[in-house]
Amino acid sequence: MRWRGVSHVEFAVLDYDASIEFYDAMFGWLGYHSFSSLNMEYQSIYYMTRFVNPHSYIGIQPARTGEKLTHTDQAVGINHIALWARGRKEIDRFHREFLIPRAIPVTDEPKEYPQYWPGYYGVFFDDPINGIHWELAWVPPMPTPRQLWAFYRAIRGFAKSRPDLANTVPGVTLQARRTLPKG
Repeated sequence: MRWRGVSHVEFAVLDYDASIEFYDAMFGWLGYHSFSSLNMEYQSIYYMTRFVNPHSYIGIQPARTGEKLTHTDQAVGINHIALWARGRKEIDRFHREFLIPRAIPVTDEPKEYPQYWPGYYGVFFDDPINGIHWELAWVPPMPTPRQLWAFYRAIRGFAKSRPDLANTVPGVTLQARRTLPKG
């Protein structure tokens, strides 16, 4: 079984300097670190949670072509990228202290999303320069009984409204699993 996930993601951005200003502020607020490619072979700025190798990071590079993204268009490409929060309070503070004062477009206010996972909590917003859609999310290490019950009710609600889904929550969970071909 693979023990590591994504190595890195890089975005091509429209206004490189304005994008660096926005992402420096956003990732700085969230406690990330940053480094530069120093224009060796290419121009890029990277953001990561720590400088330990191996690490995952998010990079930005200047775009050569393109237009601002509109998330609601559901165009081909990344739908959104979610960052882990330390907890619900960090999401609420990020919304109140970072997104709102900067008039950053918030597409979904902070709230629970019980259909995703027990206790799942997040806020969705758009990069104001490039339109890249972001989420700051948190899942509790040990969901409360209320959170487990909300998840159960959400999945049961989907199951009742869709004849193609199993009649039970465990059945829907098994139905959602997929087997990938082995290489």
